Amino acid sequence: MDLDPHLTALRELGGFFVLRTAGDSLDPAPTLAQAYARREEDVYPDSITFRVRTVADRLRTSEPRVSASIAQQALAARLWSIALGCAVLYDHVPDLDPRLLHWDAASSAPDDLWLADVRPRAADAATVADLVVRRHLEPLNAALYARYGVAEGLLWGNAGSALAGAARELGRRSHGARALAAELFAHPRLAPTGTFTGTSFRRRSCCLYYRVPGGGVCGDCCFTRTPWSSPDATSG
Repeated sequence: MDLDPHLTALRELGGFFVLRTAGDSLDPAPTLAQAYARREEDVYPDSITFRVRTVADRLRTSEPRVSASIAQQALAARLWSIALGCAVLYDHVPDLDPRLLHWDAASSAPDDLWLADVRPRAADAATVADLVVRRHLEPLNAALYARYGVAEGLLWGNAGSALAGAARELGRRSHGARALAAELFAHPRLAPTGTFTGTSFRRRSCCLYYRVPGGGVCGDCCFTRTPWSSPDATSG
């Protein structure tokens, strides 16, 4: 099935899979390309800074690296979900060029994204990796490492966890999602992040959610219990 201008089929998946498009009536927010390209001399907060602060307020955490990690994992989950969802439902993926993809950093979860133009691309692992890993996660992770000192291994672990989560959700309806995710986990950026078997994933790092008030360890965490005995643990 060809991609339709509204990516209507994604709506049945809900939540992290839905993507607004140019056919939707919406005043678009800044693009992700603009967020990744922030300069040190910029006076006003950019989308990434604003999002990290927003997540910190909602989680009631005073540690920027914690809110930066959680914000990054949520955005990674949106990108993977859209790409894998389209691959499964349409056998194509839209071009997720950061210059076409707008991001409302003030929105509630999941992150509100809006695609200015639906341009079909192949749904093979190499193309999906180029769209998500190279064009989005590499500049996003570099920005968060530079600004907040979040370990790069931790951020890539978040990306692996987000990919596995999207594959697990889609795996209920298509084995193709699992196969595509398995190919993606062979990517040099993702292969070191953990062990992916079927739809099960065990990461080699921790997203730091246990440091959020009332938080704990996630189901795929490298820790089996909350590492309170090591308050500076990042395992990243």
